[in-house]
Amino acid sequence: MQFDPALVDGRFIRRLNRFAALVDVRGQEVIVHVANSGRMEEMLVPGYRVKLKPVRGEHRKTRFDLALVQMEDALASADARLPNALVAEALDSGALPQFRAYEKVQREVTFGDSRLDLMLDGNSGRCYIETKSVTLVVDGVGLFPDAPTSRGAKHMRSLEHAVRSGHSAAVVFVVQRSDVVSFATNDDADPEFGRVFREARSNGVQAFAYKCDVSESAITLSNPLPIRV
Repeated sequence: MQFDPALVDGRFIRRLNRFAALVDVRGQEVIVHVANSGRMEEMLVPGYRVKLKPVRGEHRKTRFDLALVQMEDALASADARLPNALVAEALDSGALPQFRAYEKVQREVTFGDSRLDLMLDGNSGRCYIETKSVTLVVDGVGLFPDAPTSRGAKHMRSLEHAVRSGHSAAVVFVVQRSDVVSFATNDDADPEFGRVFREARSNGVQAFAYKCDVSESAITLSNPLPIRV
């Protein structure tokens, strides 16, 4: 996925609330939209260099979205909306061999009482996929979530329901940075999600994790990561 070449440089000042932050842009303090409800305390550090995406629209309250954060050892994407598109892009290019049997890809579908990111369809049936954005990395381990997420647990239960209904289902964790060697659920932050995730896996929900190659011009799904139980 290519980034808009017009990304704007800035310096992070502070987070104002879940979806807004203050950034220094050419000596001016600017409020930007943060498309990520996670805590991201290791990323949103005062003084860190950031890249902002200019966004226009009559309903917009801010002129920019927070796109990238230059951390000490890695460039990371801060946009939790991207994993859905990154996985869809990888599916279109055939880069995910475990899903090549499915011919059609539909985004944003409803199953039960959840809205899931992707539905694949083919001769072998349907596969429902939920993608999760991961930005927290500790000692090389990508961790999800970085804050309690009842919505995440709900999605796992919906995927388990899909399997019980005769479909296939999978969760794909997308670590939006490259300085990672494995993935695990963050049971310290949300033990309930970890419990529901392991229960769903034991009942047939597939799980995959990938890191990303991130540059100032593009982000792409990269190597698969082992999942630590």
